[in-house]
Formats: sequence, C-alpha cells, structure tokens
Amino acid sequence: MRKDALRLYIVRHGETAQNVKMAYLGISAEPLNDTGRRQAARAAEALSPLPLRLVVASPLRRTLDTAEAIAAAANVKLRCDERLREGSFGDWEGMTRDEVLARSPEDAALLSRWEDDPSVAPPGGESSETLQRRVVGLVEELAGEFPGEAVALVSHVGPIKALCAAALGIPLNASRRLFLDPGTISVVDWGAWPVIRMFNSHAHLGWTSARWMA
Repeated sequence: MRKDALRLYIVRHGETAQNVKMAYLGISAEPLNDTGRRQAARAAEALSPLPLRLVVASPLRRTLDTAEAIAAAANVKLRCDERLREGSFGDWEGMTRDEVLARSPEDAALLSRWEDDPSVAPPGGESSETLQRRVVGLVEELAGEFPGEAVALVSHVGPIKALCAAALGIPLNASRRLFLDPGTISVVDWGAWPVIRMFNSHAHLGWTSARWMA
C-alpha cells in the first residue's frame, strides 16, 4: 500500500430475512436474522487484529448492528454516515425483481432501463449515479482524514459495488456483473490510483457458506 493511501476494509452487512428472498431491501430498517448475527460476529473477529482507526457505517439497522460488533471487537469508535446507506428503491422497496416485472408493463420497462442506465432511478427512488457520487465523496473525505491508515466501512450492495466501479475506473453499470454476499469483506486501497486488493471474501464465514456456492 502506498504510504498516503487509505486502506478500506469494506463489509457488507449480515443477512436479513429479505436478503434470503433476494428482495430490493433499500432503505428499510430490517434487522439481521440469526445467520446475519453470526456473520457479523465472524467479520468482527476477522477484523479485530487489524490496526483500524475507525468504523464508519450506514445508519440502517442491519448495517449498524454489523458495525457495532466490528467496532467493539476492534476497540475503535463507530461513526454513522448517511452516504453509506443503500440506495432507495422507492416504490419497489421489499419487492423481488420478478415481482417488479409482474407489477405492470410500465414497471417492467422502467426496470429494464434502470438496469442498463445508471442515471435512471426506480419510481420514487435513487439512481446509481447519485449513490456513487455520495459514497465516493465520503471516501475522499476519509482519505484526507486518515492518509496511510485503515478504516472499516460497513455498507450495502449498491454503495460497495459503486465504490469498486469507481476504484476500477469502469462504467457504473458494469458493477452489475459483481456479486456480493452478506457478511463478506472486500479491501480497497484508496489513493491517487485506487487498487482493489480483495472482493467478496467469505473465508471468515467458511468456504461453502456463500450463496453462490449453493
């Protein structure tokens, strides 16, 4: 890692009931389920030996519960920041992709546009472009505050993949080709030339634990 880069240990929150359904959970305040609490505890254990300066988390219940475990294990402060919250899915909150497609021809057409164009937002929701701007803005601030140090971020699928797309310098809609499991850890060195060191690691959860192994 370059001495002036910020190392980010990025954790997706543990599993919730709606995650199991693969629903658009968005900004709802759903808590972790039993599996999610175990995932949070294991992520906390994995990160506890590292020289973290701070844990920064989305204020939504599922991320906050995960972050509190990590901050306690690492004995560092926890800071909440709205810029790490999931993007709002608006009228599609709590629905699966198939349910949106079946809702109306207009919703099906908008879903197709939303999946292809990051400037498009769900009805009453937030676009991926807006989401990316806010999460990158936060990370730039943290890089100025903690150059050469390490910070844990606890967030959601949308912000994490948007940040990785920015780190790679790829089109935002290409991040749809990345799959992120609950409770996993990714590592990004954020500086003038960001580097992704690790993505979607579930080593601390067990090799066969990830959804894509099923």
